[in-house]
Amino acid sequence: QVQLVESGGGLVQAGGSLRLSCAASGRSFSAYAMGWFRQAPGKERVFVAAITRSSGSTSYVDSVKGRFTISRDNAKNTVFLQMNSLKSEDTAVYYCAARYGRDDLVYTLEVQYNYWGQGTQVTVSS
Repeated sequence: QVQLVESGGGLVQAGGSLRLSCAASGRSFSAYAMGWFRQAPGKERVFVAAITRSSGSTSYVDSVKGRFTISRDNAKNTVFLQMNSLKSEDTAVYYCAARYGRDDLVYTLEVQYNYWGQGTQVTVSS
């Protein structure tokens, strides 16, 4: 198993930046594909970004392309989400997710992930 703990959320003005971190503990971090999802008030949790085990490939929802960057440091057991040019519609609880496997694919569906963090709140004021 792997335990995930997100950090880095907070209150920021529109146009600002935040960097989310997700620290993993437990089994080998490099064995997990990683993803970020978010849930806005009153809405379902949705995909934001994902990265393969080797960082060879990434995927983003269209609404964050060019503004958000997902990356990982396997030596530090951490995945990051750099968020720039934040908008009020980015306000949500952001969740880190992990999927154990031997492939090097990127996953974008919630049901494909085995492990989840507790979430970190991001609030963007306009």
